[in-house]
Amino acid sequence: MIMMLNNIKAQAAAAVTELIEIAHLEAGDILVIGCSSSEVLGEKIGTASSMDAAGAILDGIWPILQEKGIFLAAQCCEHLNRAIVIEAAAAKARGYEAVNVLPQPKAGGSFATTAWQRMENPVAVEEIRADAGLDIGGTLIGMHLKRVAVPVRLSVDTIGEARLLSARTRPKFIGGSRAHYDENQL
Repeated sequence: MIMMLNNIKAQAAAAVTELIEIAHLEAGDILVIGCSSSEVLGEKIGTASSMDAAGAILDGIWPILQEKGIFLAAQCCEHLNRAIVIEAAAAKARGYEAVNVLPQPKAGGSFATTAWQRMENPVAVEEIRADAGLDIGGTLIGMHLKRVAVPVRLSVDTIGEARLLSARTRPKFIGGSRAHYDENQL
């Protein structure tokens, strides 16, 4: 079990490091992560919630995000309407209104619960517009990304047994046939 958790930690660290680079994330940006710990362990989503698996993923990503000043937004499961656990400072800076709920392993999910326990001053909010995201195990994070999400293929395509999908965002294109665009924002 320890070897498997170390592997999960390493996969999560590699994935988040690569996505930060590809998405050009900077201090103050928000990375949303949805995670089915059940899927990570090879089980059907929502059936085998694991605080150990969630902890291994957070162990892999947390130091990297903190070092770079990027805020984690941990998506809860559908039992909490996919609410987001985020630091109060990030919620306040972005104008996100806090709601009153405490995630639990079976109502919110192990990943969101673990994030809540590790954050300095966590709050739950109903929705955000994140700058990039990781979907670990088919948790459907798209509703919490900025309007133009761009799929990103990472060298890591699974964490544990769960399929990994990722996205970055970019500004909307506006204008018509005469418009020119900043190549650095494509």
